[in-house]
Amino acid sequence: MTLKPSPAESNAEPVASAQAHEPDPQSPASRNQAARSPRPLRSAEHLTPEQVEALGAELDDLRRRTVGDLGQRDRDYIDGVVGAQRRLELAGRALLFAGFLPPAWLAGTVALSLSKILDNMEVGHNVMHGQYDFLGDPELVGNHFEWDTACPAEQWRHTHNYEHHTFTNVLGKDRDVGYAIIRVTPEQPWKLHNLANPLYAAALATLFQYGVMLHGIEVEKITKGDKDRTDLISQLLEVGRKFSGQSLKDYVLFPLLTGPSAPFTFGANLTANFVRNVWAFTIIFCGHFPDGVSTFTEEEAEGETRGQWYLRQMLGSANIEGSQIFDVMSGNLSYQIEHHLFPDLPAHRYAEMSVEVREICERYGLTYNSGGLVRQFGSVVRKIVRLALP
Repeated sequence: MTLKPSPAESNAEPVASAQAHEPDPQSPASRNQAARSPRPLRSAEHLTPEQVEALGAELDDLRRRTVGDLGQRDRDYIDGVVGAQRRLELAGRALLFAGFLPPAWLAGTVALSLSKILDNMEVGHNVMHGQYDFLGDPELVGNHFEWDTACPAEQWRHTHNYEHHTFTNVLGKDRDVGYAIIRVTPEQPWKLHNLANPLYAAALATLFQYGVMLHGIEVEKITKGDKDRTDLISQLLEVGRKFSGQSLKDYVLFPLLTGPSAPFTFGANLTANFVRNVWAFTIIFCGHFPDGVSTFTEEEAEGETRGQWYLRQMLGSANIEGSQIFDVMSGNLSYQIEHHLFPDLPAHRYAEMSVEVREICERYGLTYNSGGLVRQFGSVVRKIVRLALP
């Protein structure tokens, strides 16, 4: 069975206008799609097909209004975040020249950790979604951006932007559901290796950048012998270049530059990467796998309309409530529902958009899954432990 990508998803394409993201109603594909009867999702069976499409139209209107308002405010925001990220990295590197002094080591490590989190979450992730392509800035073009992590950006754009955001929580299509190693829903068949669910989760959190790197080359297909050899060689070469470059930078070059403080700088870089890994894991798992988030079958997503695609994103995501600083440090993925609805709109807009999205959910009788970090992460941990057993 082949699923068609939703017209609402873009693979890091520029946000030029709302029309650029809408299907041509006169095209054969649109006519065929309109001719099919929408299939109700199990978690929203109370909605009629007409209500689902009306919901989609409201979200389209929200998107159009937001796109029409994009401009200098968004330029100022991303410039401010990039500037803060660079200043934090510079401060951290400078402090580590005196890394043999505990206060300097601690301050330098904290600054580096914050810098790496901003680079991955608010800058890298969002820029590679094409959220700032409309600015025309070569440094912020999603398809050309490279980030400070082990996974090559090009591989991530395919597994994340295309596979995950098109087929969100569709079992058998969205490989981000448990990252192919963790059982996160009872609808995934239990296997003996699931007994180690908590251990897999802890290892993935600790080494998250490397887990994402291996996820990009589809390790599970390699172990089954289903991976095309040519593609595998090409991806391994790309991963090898990125992995070696990152390792050389973090664990050889920067430590050596600090001279006598080299061992302390090595430890600081290791710690900063660990902090970034655990933080990214926490935010991502809280947005995708807490209690109340739905998964879907391929049959449910087959030939879905635009309204159904929007509905699936709302049911398959969850938000994390926190302060404005928390939102920035999470890359505004604290608004995961809005991110899944509008992945290529600037993420700092999600907070204001969420007011309308929540109101739409209430009117259509849908649960707007939102809670504090402790609540959401606690439910994720309980689920991972519970699903280790049949």
